[in-house]
Amino acid sequence: MNRRGALGRFGEDVAVRRLRDTGMTVLDRNWRCRAGEIDIVAQDRTADGGGAVVICEVKTRRGGGFQHPMAALTPVKADRLRRLAHWWLSERWLTVFEQPPPGGLRIDLIGVLLPPRGAPVVEHARGVA
Repeated sequence: MNRRGALGRFGEDVAVRRLRDTGMTVLDRNWRCRAGEIDIVAQDRTADGGGAVVICEVKTRRGGGFQHPMAALTPVKADRLRRLAHWWLSERWLTVFEQPPPGGLRIDLIGVLLPPRGAPVVEHARGVA
């Protein structure tokens, strides 16, 4: 694995810990299909008790001169995530439960910023697309 891949994997691990700490259940990681990849799929049982399925895009950056991770979600990326979300839902959820998730489907963005010193800074934006 190259440095960029290791950085991304580390950020995803940090994001998974944050999601679990907030009461979410991780259902899938790095799910792939011919249209692309979803970093994390989770179920948010805390959102009105409804159990929304949450597609999480994780962006990790080192502190410094690079773009802030939360600025990385472009309209094109958001459209792709929506398509991937529906694909995941039809392949993984509906084949088991035969009905949509009770809390619906949501797309979140998790930004992980790694400062030169100290713990990672994690931002979780809900319902971004």
